[in-house]
Amino acid sequence: MSRAVIGMVAGMALGFAGYFGGFGAFLLVAALGAIGFVAGRFLEGDLELGDFFRTRGDDRRR
Repeated sequence: MSRAVIGMVAGMALGFAGYFGGFGAFLLVAALGAIGFVAGRFLEGDLELGDFFRTRGDDRRR
C-alpha cells in the first residue's frame, strides 16, 4: 500500500472522528495515530529507543 493511500485513509479516519465524535474524538484519533506511527517505525527498525533521549549535542559515533 502506497504512502498516499495510507495518508488518505488516516485523513478519512480523522475526518469521521471529527464529524461524528467532535473535536475530542478528533484529538484522540490523532494522538493514537501518532503513537501507532512511532511504534511501527520502532518495530521496523527505523527508530531506536535512544533517539528519544539524546540531546542535540550528543555524538552518535560514541
